[in-house]
Amino acid sequence: MALVIFSNVHKVTPWIDALKEADPEIEVITHDQIKDKHKVLFALAWNHPRGIFREYPNLKCISSMGAGVDHIMTDPDIPEQTKIVRIVDPLLSQDLAEFSLAVVMNHMRGLTSYRLRKEQSIWKRSRYKRIADVKVGVMGTGVIGNHVAAFLQSCGFTVSGWGRSPGSPGTYKRYHGADQLKDFLGEINVLICLLPLTPQTRGILNHETLAMLPQGAFVVNLGRGGHVVDQDLISLIDSGHLSGASLDVFEKEPLPVGHPFWAHPAIEITPHMASLTAPESVAPQIVENYRRAITGQELLNQVKRELGY
Repeated sequence: MALVIFSNVHKVTPWIDALKEADPEIEVITHDQIKDKHKVLFALAWNHPRGIFREYPNLKCISSMGAGVDHIMTDPDIPEQTKIVRIVDPLLSQDLAEFSLAVVMNHMRGLTSYRLRKEQSIWKRSRYKRIADVKVGVMGTGVIGNHVAAFLQSCGFTVSGWGRSPGSPGTYKRYHGADQLKDFLGEINVLICLLPLTPQTRGILNHETLAMLPQGAFVVNLGRGGHVVDQDLISLIDSGHLSGASLDVFEKEPLPVGHPFWAHPAIEITPHMASLTAPESVAPQIVENYRRAITGQELLNQVKRELGY
């Protein structure tokens, strides 16, 4: 049985090439090439057409093409018996760690403000912060969040983390659960959100929680756009409570023309590029799960559907 790609976003040729390189004997096709839907056992998906999987009664497994699975979990028509797996790739974690460092350093040194001054031919220096002055909080301490936190700590930052559960012991200070969220937020200068998007985390960066941050704190969202209540973020920046934000993910992508984020001078925008999945890096993992799925073995990185990640 072929490994079938369901995606309206990704260019599939690099994925087909990488998967065939990982195992030349596997047939890799796109969903529009399927001749018998009853024979489809394994799907590789990213932003698939909603409802399409109900047409495949024998589907054993859906693998995300990236670390996130919210694009799959929000489809109400995924068959109950179908298992869902995500990608866990050290390259993605390191990419996000390096991007986080770049964003934090840009904020500390005020580089965006110099770009804006250049446009107005203004020669003016500003005081800057040093690594020793900045406390970073990572919201979401799973595989990726833990890697980012440890990396920033290795660079000399004071780092703390917050997650749903205590997680594995680490070298940085950990908070967990709703009861400890206020204490976590109250001690950091830069908040980096790397949470998965679930019904419990949607809108978690709202007026109430963002107001718990110290005066002048900076917000970085690398999780999902649904974590942020847009107008609440803007309101707290405009009031002076927050110094600004750097956003790589948005509720609707591409970010619509006319959205207030575009014109706001204190909000930096990047087009969901903090980490990009390299097909050649993750293809062996996908092929391994394909083999396991069709032979009934335990899957790698299986998602707990009741938790949403």
